[in-house]
Amino acid sequence: MGTGLSKDADGSSHGNEGEENPDHAGGQLYVSLKMENYRLKAELIPHVYGSVPLVGSWDSSKALSMEPESASMWELSFVVPSNHETLDFKFLLKPKYSNSPCVVEEGPNRLLTRGTLQGESRLAVFKNGDVTVEFRVFIKADRVSPFDLAASWRVYQENLQPSTVRGIPDVSINSVPMAGIENGSPASLELDLEHYVVPAPSTSANSAFVYAANNTENPRFSNVDCPGNASYSFKDSGVSADQPTTIKEMEVVIPDPSKVYSGSGMVESKSVGTFSSLQKQDGHRGLFVDRGVGSPRVVKSSSSSAFSCDLKLDTETKNSMPAAAGAVAAGAVADQMLGPKEDRHLAIVLVGLPARGKTFTAAKLTRYLRWLGHDTKHFNVGKYRRLKHGANQSADFFRADNPEGMEARNEVAALAMDDMIAWMQEGGQVGIFDATNSTRKRRNMLMKMAEGKCKIIFLETLCNDEHIIERNIRLKIQQSPDYAEQPDFEAGLQDFKSRLSNYEKVYEPVEEGSYIKMIDMVSGHGGQIQVNNISGYLPGRIVFFLVNTHLTPRPILLTRHGESRDNVRGRIGGDTVLSDAGEIYAKKLANFVEKRLKSEKAASIWTSTLQRTIITASPIIGFPKIQWRALDEINAGVCDGMTYEEIKKNMPEEYEARRKDKLRYRYPRGESYLDVIQRLEPVIIELERQRAPVVVISHQAVLRALYAYFADRPLKEIPHIEVPLHTIIEIQMGVTGVQEKRYKLMD
Repeated sequence: MGTGLSKDADGSSHGNEGEENPDHAGGQLYVSLKMENYRLKAELIPHVYGSVPLVGSWDSSKALSMEPESASMWELSFVVPSNHETLDFKFLLKPKYSNSPCVVEEGPNRLLTRGTLQGESRLAVFKNGDVTVEFRVFIKADRVSPFDLAASWRVYQENLQPSTVRGIPDVSINSVPMAGIENGSPASLELDLEHYVVPAPSTSANSAFVYAANNTENPRFSNVDCPGNASYSFKDSGVSADQPTTIKEMEVVIPDPSKVYSGSGMVESKSVGTFSSLQKQDGHRGLFVDRGVGSPRVVKSSSSSAFSCDLKLDTETKNSMPAAAGAVAAGAVADQMLGPKEDRHLAIVLVGLPARGKTFTAAKLTRYLRWLGHDTKHFNVGKYRRLKHGANQSADFFRADNPEGMEARNEVAALAMDDMIAWMQEGGQVGIFDATNSTRKRRNMLMKMAEGKCKIIFLETLCNDEHIIERNIRLKIQQSPDYAEQPDFEAGLQDFKSRLSNYEKVYEPVEEGSYIKMIDMVSGHGGQIQVNNISGYLPGRIVFFLVNTHLTPRPILLTRHGESRDNVRGRIGGDTVLSDAGEIYAKKLANFVEKRLKSEKAASIWTSTLQRTIITASPIIGFPKIQWRALDEINAGVCDGMTYEEIKKNMPEEYEARRKDKLRYRYPRGESYLDVIQRLEPVIIELERQRAPVVVISHQAVLRALYAYFADRPLKEIPHIEVPLHTIIEIQMGVTGVQEKRYKLMD
């Protein structure tokens, strides 16, 4: 709210003499005095001195110092009643490092009445010998209610209060049993934890109940001649696939796989573990990086248009940029500006015998890259084969000396590769090509198809543990559509082992191009990973992710802290203690953890560094507790401690910007959800690496981002995922995928 101020050409302000400001009983004025001078040296500090109630003394030694707002602007803010008496004051300059005399501004005293300067506006002129210094003077007065002032003061006081958990180290463990958890107390739980199970949302993280290949991309061909009476539908086309097809519609051009592929611009590297590549300079391109809705934009320079808001980027460059911030965005920019054109699109081509965990690895990698912001899709050749040739093919179909079977399998591989490349040309960034690709001849065919269009990295999975292989084979018989109509499990088992034998006879390990070899990595106990000719930010992140993944079953429990006092008041951010209800939940949570993880001696408890999560974890005994700064709530910046109604009232533009795009919106001097995802990547990597249960006690925005990773939810949905208070989300990680269960301990 303004006070009827006007500005002259020199930037100073004065009151409108013909306009009176009405008195509002109990109203207060928030007054901001500012002085501006672009040439002032830092040795002279502007001050204000004057009469009661502004300063209370004309003694220059008691003058109030103005605070630097920028290199050229200084400010002093204060609150006075709206009907205050006239304030009589002047500006002066005081030396910063010496006892030299102060320099008082020239002219009569300044008079401030009801938030406006009286008399003619003027510059603040200071004369020190022959030197004259001039300042432009600004004044702004906003009317605020006593309630707003009280709320601001309360938040200020609470932020000044010392944390109640300052003495707790970053890593701690309680050994003293809790008190007050007897049966019948508010914190007691039923003996059967299933009593607290509530339905999970329809988009929950329950991939373990679906065969992983069924979640991959559908073929682009809309009509296929499917054997039997099976009918397939495709989301992309909306056309049923039980209609006849013409030869022209299904014509596929398969490159001659006998021609050995020679990648242009690639340095041949036979040494395992080296990182070498010859990158072609494709010209430096100006790229505009989105810095978040509601945040300062990069200003167009008069000498360069490389980073202007209206920069016309080619469609391919725009589409190849991830929806990300921080390190991911920086890595993408570097790759776009310095790397070869085909490197803008990355194809991860799986290699390995059946039952080696290729599809499971591909699904995890797809989920991870999507969560980071890269547009990623998983193409499973087995799904193409089943749709084109039926799901009831015997082991003979996979013999290397079966020309019809070989032709059919090469055809569907080419179809899947064509679809993946076409999707990349429309803007896709990373394609995961999931098949055995067990011969050099097949891999040469794929490299020929990708030449000049995308960069291929082979990902080979090798497993020598017969127990793991046998387990995977049995899971394959239970889950794969190839054996859905086989009533005899043992017959299906023998058929699959015959299929596996056919592949083993012709299998050729990867030795060409860029590759990553995962050798006995699935158990999480040792193993090795070999890389060859791998470079670039994204391939490096993929290697790091794969090093830390395994299939050991373990639960991950996600929960918000108990209700805090700011939750009760509807205020965001802050660092308050728990409410009475929050204290009860902390005890219930401890009781739950004791029952749920009683046989898990290696479990750990992770919290943020904010006291409401640490207090929530405090009743839990017997498990180590680790504080993570990365698990802190989203930084609300200048909005910290406000309610959404206060933001809407006082910062309507910020409120509207956040409403339009919660994913990219960055609070002034704070964070966006994309920022939160970037700082959570180490947490995800460590959760993947852990082999024991983990209880994560954190905050709503953070848990939304973590949950989205496990549930494979799109980035745009993250700000809207429901993570209620006093509810535990159990994520079960294991060889079959991800399962979710929810427990609501209290309302």
